[in-house]
Parts: sequence; structure tokens; C-alpha cells
Amino acid sequence: MADMYASLRSNVNMLGQMLGETMSTDLGESFLDKVEQIRVLAKQSRQGDTHAREQMLALLTALPDHELVPVAKAFNQFLNLANIAEQFHTISRNCDEMVCVPDPVEQLLGKMLDDGPVEQQQMLECLRNLDIDLVLTAHPTEISRRTLIYKYAAIVDCLAALENTQLSEREKGQLHLRLRQLIAQIWHTNEIREQRPTPVDEARWGLSTIEASLWQAIPDFLRQLNDKVQDRTGVQLPIDFAPVRFSSWMGGDRDGNPFVTAKVTAEVLDRNRHAAARLHLKDVVLLVDELSMSKANAELKAYTNNSPEPYRVVLRDLRQKLRNTIDYLNARIDGHHPEVDESSIIWHEEDLKKPLMMLYTSLYDCGMRLIANGLLLDMLRRIASFGIHMVRLDIRQDSARHTEVISELTQYLDMGDYAAWSEEDKQAFLLKELRGRRPLIPNTWKPSDDVNEVWSTFKLIASQPSRSLGSYVISMASKPSDVLAVLLLLKKCGCKHPIRVVPLFETLEDLTHAADAIRQLLSIDWYKEYTHGMQEVMIGYSDSAKDAGVMAAGWAQYSAQEQLVKVCKEAGVKLVLFHGRGGTVGRGGAPAHDAILSQPPGSVDGRIRVTEQGEMIRFKFGLPKQAVQSLALYTSAVMEATLLPPPEPKAEWRECMNRVAADSVTAYRDVVRNEPDFVPYFRAATPEIELGKLPLGSRPAKRRVDGGIESLRAIPWIFAWSQNRLMLPAWLGAGESLKLAIDRGEEALLKEMEQEWPFFSTRISMMEMVFAKAEPNLARYYEKCLVPESLHHLGDKLIERLQLGIDVVKQLTESDSLMSHTPWNRESVQLRNPYIDPLNFLQAELLGRTRKEDQPSAKLELALMLTIAGVAAGMRNTG
Repeated sequence: MADMYASLRSNVNMLGQMLGETMSTDLGESFLDKVEQIRVLAKQSRQGDTHAREQMLALLTALPDHELVPVAKAFNQFLNLANIAEQFHTISRNCDEMVCVPDPVEQLLGKMLDDGPVEQQQMLECLRNLDIDLVLTAHPTEISRRTLIYKYAAIVDCLAALENTQLSEREKGQLHLRLRQLIAQIWHTNEIREQRPTPVDEARWGLSTIEASLWQAIPDFLRQLNDKVQDRTGVQLPIDFAPVRFSSWMGGDRDGNPFVTAKVTAEVLDRNRHAAARLHLKDVVLLVDELSMSKANAELKAYTNNSPEPYRVVLRDLRQKLRNTIDYLNARIDGHHPEVDESSIIWHEEDLKKPLMMLYTSLYDCGMRLIANGLLLDMLRRIASFGIHMVRLDIRQDSARHTEVISELTQYLDMGDYAAWSEEDKQAFLLKELRGRRPLIPNTWKPSDDVNEVWSTFKLIASQPSRSLGSYVISMASKPSDVLAVLLLLKKCGCKHPIRVVPLFETLEDLTHAADAIRQLLSIDWYKEYTHGMQEVMIGYSDSAKDAGVMAAGWAQYSAQEQLVKVCKEAGVKLVLFHGRGGTVGRGGAPAHDAILSQPPGSVDGRIRVTEQGEMIRFKFGLPKQAVQSLALYTSAVMEATLLPPPEPKAEWRECMNRVAADSVTAYRDVVRNEPDFVPYFRAATPEIELGKLPLGSRPAKRRVDGGIESLRAIPWIFAWSQNRLMLPAWLGAGESLKLAIDRGEEALLKEMEQEWPFFSTRISMMEMVFAKAEPNLARYYEKCLVPESLHHLGDKLIERLQLGIDVVKQLTESDSLMSHTPWNRESVQLRNPYIDPLNFLQAELLGRTRKEDQPSAKLELALMLTIAGVAAGMRNTG
């Protein structure tokens, strides 16, 4: 087993030594000795050496103020470098087959075509119609600063170059020098943002991921996919084949974020288009150099008046139009309102795609297929995936804000208070206005500031090209009127193109009634006609899990999807499910392949939308090779879920899950809602209050400043519990409910479900991973340092429940240890522990210090923020 990870450990050691050299140069050999002593003691403590643990704690608690920040920074960067080494290991030449699984598309094609359950034509039809939409969101915001992410990517490039066995000693020396330079740059860069990012900053960060990685990964992936399909079937994929597209919530998600205004959204839309124009321009400039040939078909000759360099004539024209487009957008971003001359800029996607297709066809017709299928094909496929807007921007708003607009309007018109009407009366009013032609908005109406902001957003939507926008998502949707209200506002703002209006069902109660709401909507003739046979529904994972616990929420999400599939099928409408997953288990997180294959049969059907959040964007798509792997995983999983769907759950499985879910929500709420000491314990035992000071994202941590735990967002709720290593939101209620099922004599049934039902096996696998990351001894230390003794009884109870969950999972998987069947994941956790543990102990110490002081020093607060960032890096998520 040691040999399997030899190259990984070698890289971790090399990067760690270089960081040590940097620290020694900056702060002296004695400081490095102290950090190394803490690390060694942490490792010995992990092996059960209580004396080493006491020595480590003594060193940490005795740190003078001037060493707090450097020590926290040291372990933080050790963890970041370990993450880089591990991330690289999964794409390196030395990656073991147990870590780097075979290509998932290749495996699936073999599974389908070799074994014969799927006809070749059926597979090709499914592939051509795939519609996978990955929606980039900023919450939780990536904890690492963008400037550091660029340096981390440069380190990966150096590690890749060092794998070349033909390097001379001089070349190796140059690469090692570059690594030392990068690590020194990282060490001397502030890791914590000085200011909270704005929504525009977040959108720019999302665009930078596309530019640095996905722009190259998309054509690379499609080329590889085409080759595999052609080898198997002899059929080439279409030129404009785009199974995966990208959308974004960055700059469009205004739910609970007062900083996302219509003005901000307008700027983000311009910046998205600007980024696409810049990248397309780079491609065109390269093509001008490459396509120097003179042979052309009749169409191209006529178009260019028999020019001796016909391809360059077309490309130079595109080059100038893209430059004009960039100038135009620069002026808009700077706050000006230049006149639009559509003939001189790239205004529509066809303005770019049509001339390039003419060049492609000419090359093909003239026997130059090899040239046509080079950079030109890559550019055409980039246009298919990214368009001229880079990403389609979703708009999200709370349903109450729409009610507020219409209510203010109806009161102004002396029609009464819309908000106070019954659901039937609301629907009758909305449908009458939607079907009618009379204007509803008088020129004399002067909306309040809050209403005017919502109204301005709708006017902005109406002014945008349809392809720049994705869906309009309504959070806290529960009734058909929530959807009809948005459609009415879109109509009255003059929106000419249809927009998908998507209800988001996110609490346990809303998920339970989701199918009924959609059934009522689709029974309305006007609405059904508006859908054009396609209904999108968003399933909320974060708030449902916070509301009911992961086990009950997971079953509610599964059941809601099943019912929605049935309702849409009965109505003759295609369903698109939009999964609002987070990176963590407590927010629906799971490996993409497993998550998709654990959905109900029939719920995927070649179409899916999924959120990719925060630091998970970097872990999945931050490096081109890694992005190609992730795109392959999504593509293969959606195809498999469509063509080889998981089994329908047996009746006895459903009945068992109904009981488990009911017991789970009771056990969860008994603690979170009914235990009077829970909120004081939570606030004392975790850095929940202090997280609000960490300038992570643009969105406030709470929906209401004066609110209690019910108003706390799902992300800080999960982030806080991961910091003290109890990981409570990801398991509370689950172990208790499974134990009750075992006590009822259902152990054999649960084991059968774990073996045969992807939904259930994925739940158990994710719990197992969470339990492996949980550290009850560390949670106890936080309690000892921070929690009043009168509340310790609750800590005892929670750790008992944690241990119960661990025991139950081991019993169901018939294993003596956690993650025994996923040694790579276990190795990944163990690799980090000696670096995370000191940060946890130091964080508890610093929390104790800052809470005793009315005005903690800047150094103290910065050190605390660094421990929070470091633990998040070690746990590999913020929420």
C-alpha cells in the first residue's frame, strides 16, 4: 500500500521542505524547529501518545502573540500544498489505478455495447441529445484568494514537468527553483482577503476558472469523446456537439443578498460577454496564422471575391469585430452607454458561428479535413458550449419579493392587498392579466425602493438577449401563484422571449407538496402552453437537510423527484431536474457519478442541471486534465442513468425508508429544535459567531441580522460544525434511525438495500466518509476550552450519537474500519490530519482568548481567521 502513494508522499515532502526553507529564511531556524516539533507531536498524538499531545498543547498555548499568525499560516500552507500534491496525483503519470479509475466513458461504452443491453443507435441518440448544465455558484465562496489559486496552478505545472524522465539536471534545477519561488510568493501573500468580495468579484472569479481550465478542457474532452465513440461505432459526433454547458448564479442570485442589484447583474452580464469575446479573439488570432491556404469551395470564393487567402479574409473581419465588441463592452463596464452598430460587432452567436462554419465546410470540401478538425473545430465546439456570453446567468429571487411587488401595485390601483388574497383569487387575477392585453402598470405608479429594485431586475431581463440568461429561480416557492407572479412581471416588463421559470422546493414540507404544486400548474392550459413541453424544477438540498436532517431530507428529495417524474409524464411534459447540491454531505454533496446514479429511475432522462459550488469548482475543474475527468464522469453518469437506470425500489425498501426517515427527523429535531441548551452549546462550541467576520462571500451569513439558528444559512451552519470536527449536520438523526430499524429486526433488509439500491448505498457511503473526518476528541477539546460546564451534558449526548452512527455504519457495511473499501479516500484524510490537528487546537485556544477580550488585537483575529481557513483547506470544504 505504501508504494501506491509513494509519488504523492514524495511530492508532499518536497513541497513541505521548500515551505520550511522559506519559513526559515523569513523567520529563522528556531521558528521552523518549533513548527516541525508541533507537527511531529501532532503525528505522535494521532498514534495515541498522550504525552506528545500534552507537549503539543503546551507549545500551542504558550505561543507569544507575534508567533500566532506565522504558526497558523505555516500549517495552513502545509495543507494547501498537500491539497495541490493530491490534486496533481489524480492526473499524474504515476497515478495508481486504484486512485485514477479508468476512463468512465470508455467503461460505459463497453458496458453498454459489449454486453449488449443497449443498441448502438439508442446509445448514439442518447449521446447526441445530452443536456448537462453545470451551474457555477459563489456560495460558499472559494476560501482561497484568486491570486493564490493562480500560484497553486503554477505549482501543478512544475510537478507535471518534473515527471519527464528525460529532463537534464539543469532543467530539474530550474523547475525546483521555480517551485521555491512560487512557494515563497505564497508565503509572503496575505491569505485572508482584507475585504469581503463583491458579487462582481465572485463573478470574475468564476470566469477565471473557465479561462484557466475549462476553455481548454471542453474541446479536449469532446475530442477524446469523439475518438472513443468513433472507435466503437465508426460514427463521428456532430461539429456543434455540446453535451455540457455552463450557467452561473454569480451576480444573478439575489435571494438574501442585498448586494446583488439590477445594476450589478447588468455589469456581470457585460463582463461575461467581455470574457467570451477576449477568449474567442485569441482563438481567431491563432487561426489567422494557421489558415493560410488558398484552396476554397465556391461559396467561400464568392464570399471573399476570389481572394488568394480567403480564410484569412473572413478571419480578419471576425478579428476586427471581436475587437470592436471588446471596446463596446469596455465602455459599458465603465458606465457609458455607447450606440450599438450591430454590423460592426459580434451581437448574435450566429455572427461568429456562421462564418466559421463556412470556413469549416470549405476545408472539408477541399480535402483538408485534417486542418478543419484542428483549432477551427475546437473553436466551433467552444462556441457551442460557451456561446458569446460565456455562461448563461440564472436569476434567483425569493417568492415573497414578487408578492410584495404585485401587492404594492394592486393597492395603488385600489384593487385590494394581493398578499392577503387566497391562492384561488391570486391565480384568477394573475391568469386574467396574463391572458389579457390591457396594461397593468400606470405611468403614475412610483414603487417603493425595495419594489423598484425587483422591478428594475425584470426590466433588465427584458432588455437582454435570450441566450445570455438561463432560468429564473424562485426560492421558497410553494404554490402555483409563485410561478405565475413571475410570469406576469416578465410580461408587464416587455420580455419578448420565453424564460424558464423554476420553482425551488427546499424545506421538507415544500418537497412533500412539490408534485401537487406542479400538477396544479400543469393543469392550467395557459401555463402548459407557455412551457413548450419542458418543465424545470429545482430541488433544494441545503435547507431541507438543515430543516430535517440528511436522512429524512434525502428520502424527501428522492420521493419528490419520483412524484414529479410521474406528474410530468401524465401531463406529457418533459421534466428537467435542477439539483441544488453543495460540496458537503450536509448539503447533498456526493461524488458526481454516484449522486446521479442514485437518483430515481426516469428522473435524469438525458437532462440534468447541477450546482457546482465554491471550492468544489476548483477541485473538479481547476486544472484542464482534472476538468476533462470531471466532464467525462458527468457525461457517463447521465448516459448510464438514462440508458441503464437504477432499479425501482422494492415495496419493502420504501416502507423501511419511510420508517427510517420518520425516526430520523424526530431524532434530529429533538436535538436541534427541542433541546433548550442546543443553541447556546452550538454558539459556544463552534466558531459560528466568528465566521461572520471572515470575508468569504458577498452574501450575509444570516437571512436576518437579529435572527436565531433558524435564520442561519445552511452554509455557515455546516461550516461551523466542520471546524470543531463534530460534523453534526451530516449525520445527526441518521444513526439513531438506522439503529431503531436494526432493533426492529430489519438489519438484513438494510444490508440488502445497501448492496442493491444506489440511493441507499450512496447515503451510507457518504456517512462513512463524514464519520472518518469527524474527531470526537477534538470536539471534546473545543468543549473543554469554550463551553460552560453546565452544557457539557449535551456534548456527551452528541458524541454518544456520533459513536452510535459509526457503529451502525460498520455493522451495515460489515467492516471493522471506516472507508476500508475506499483506501484512497482514507489515505487522503490521514495525510492531512497531522497538519489539521494543530490548527484545531490553536483555533480553540484563540477562540477562548478572543471571547475574553472586548477588543481583540488585529494579530489575534488574523491568526483565528487563518486557523479557520486552514481547517477548511484540510477538510476541503467551507460548506
